[in-house]
Amino acid sequence: MAAQYEWQRIADDLETQIRSGKIPPGGRLENERALADVYGVSAGTVRRAVRELRERGLVETLPAKGSYVVDPLP
Repeated sequence: MAAQYEWQRIADDLETQIRSGKIPPGGRLENERALADVYGVSAGTVRRAVRELRERGLVETLPAKGSYVVDPLP
């Protein structure tokens, strides 16, 4: 198995939470600082993980509003 970057691990964990319904469609992700504290990483690492979730089609980010799970999920 190839080594994963921290942002990939975080994106995978958040995707699991989204797909399990823990973070429901229309639900808002915690802000970058809060997620960075939860995962023990920098805000930049969280930012890259959220970008990955956008690329996977799982979240949309609204300027000055935050990132939300898309409804319906792909």
